[in-house]
Amino acid sequence: QVQLVESGGGLVQAGGSLRLSCAASGRTFSRYSMGWFRQAPGKDREFVAAITRSGGSTYYADSVKGRFTISRDNVKNTVYLQMNSLKPEDTAVYYCAATNGWETMSTLSRQYDYPYWGQGTQVTVSS
Repeated sequence: QVQLVESGGGLVQAGGSLRLSCAASGRTFSRYSMGWFRQAPGKDREFVAAITRSGGSTYYADSVKGRFTISRDNVKNTVYLQMNSLKPEDTAVYYCAATNGWETMSTLSRQYDYPYWGQGTQVTVSS
């Protein structure tokens, strides 16, 4: 089992940047693929980005491709989401999640394939 704690959210102007972090407990972090999801008010939670166990492959939603970068440090047991060129429509609660299932885009983009979730961190982008 793994416990996840996000940090780094906040208020930023459009065009600005933020870096989210997700710290994982335990000594088995490298066994988990990691994902970032977000949920805006009144909307369903949606996939943002994912990274495989080794960090060798990354996947992104079309809406963030070219602006967001997911990375991980398996020594520090942490996954990051660097968010650049932020837009008001990026405003949401951002969640990190962990899974030890199949490492494909189709599985890593499905929230229901992730059994472990953090509590979320709020990101607000002002126009």
